[in-house]
Amino acid sequence: MQTIFPPEKLPNANNKLKTVFLAGSIDMGKSIDWQTELTQMLSADWNGILLNPRRKNWDSSWVQSIENEQFREQVEWELSGLELADIVVVYFAPESVAPITLLELGLFGRTKKMVVCCPDGFWRKGNVDIVCKKYNIFQVETLQEIAEFVRNN
Repeated sequence: MQTIFPPEKLPNANNKLKTVFLAGSIDMGKSIDWQTELTQMLSADWNGILLNPRRKNWDSSWVQSIENEQFREQVEWELSGLELADIVVVYFAPESVAPITLLELGLFGRTKKMVVCCPDGFWRKGNVDIVCKKYNIFQVETLQEIAEFVRNN
């Protein structure tokens, strides 16, 4: 298994390994690191590529502007990774706000490559559940179920 973080080069679209984008709560580094937990669940028995947007050297002081090169690079990496991925995992941590994750759900929900986990406690769970039901987006209840989905699809 390989994990790629921004700003590392994304894999070639023709690669033979399943590519999974880990979209979900980060909240400028304030949310739980569910990406590492999921990576550990998959590391023993899954051979694929994880695209983890949780940048190792993220600087929360970066101005969130198209003119800011580091910020623009991050957002463009994420958008390219979402487009490239075979599966887009979406996790809404209960204690998070996750505005970008909500945006990503809207942008990529109709691609039929998403699996969504939105536990009780997420402030917009009702909205997420309705969108998933209306657009037939597969939902699970736990990170363990996400890992099983990734292994089996």
